[in-house]
Amino acid sequence: MDSAELIKWVLENLDYWVVVIFMAIESSFIPFPSEVIVPPAAWKSMVDGEMNIFLVVIFATIGADIGALFNYYLAKWLGRPVVYKFADSRIGHMCLIDRQSVERAEQYFRDHGAASTFFGRLIPAVRQLISIPAGLAGMRMDHFLLYTTLGAGVWNCVLAFIGYLIYLSFPDVDTQKVYELATQYSHEIGYVLLALAVIVVGILVYKGLKKKK
Repeated sequence: MDSAELIKWVLENLDYWVVVIFMAIESSFIPFPSEVIVPPAAWKSMVDGEMNIFLVVIFATIGADIGALFNYYLAKWLGRPVVYKFADSRIGHMCLIDRQSVERAEQYFRDHGAASTFFGRLIPAVRQLISIPAGLAGMRMDHFLLYTTLGAGVWNCVLAFIGYLIYLSFPDVDTQKVYELATQYSHEIGYVLLALAVIVVGILVYKGLKKKK
């Protein structure tokens, strides 16, 4: 089954189990777009009532936590040399992971500390990998889960809201079209969230420097 067929299957079989499983996959190092899952599920909850939009967000966040924990423990147990060897490998490249992307995630973690697991969940290209440097650094599990859950929860709320807006704005669409529209909107929103994250981090750094003085 190729990626197009897999996406088609997900869109045709959306339920809470599918949401959890594929959000766990999306949150791990396996490339799979969250726009395929949450916005269509949220849209579906409004159209036929078989799902609840709030439960969609909750189960999507549980799935994201599972995938993040997988990355965290994998990095913690394997260590930096093995992680980077995987990033340099052909299989790593097939998973859209390379040395540069892991280094970028590590640098982001070093620059922003524990809070990076929150802000990182909102940033494209960092979202799936931010758990790796957290595992390599041995971040406290309670802090990791708290920040990951909050960050994933915020992002899933955004995706669910996109699905809701599509339901209001485009009454005659199907899940495939919802996915396509959500991909377009989520990229734009992702950059807005990135800008907001940079502003918030800048304020926190400024306050920290001010206190030291």
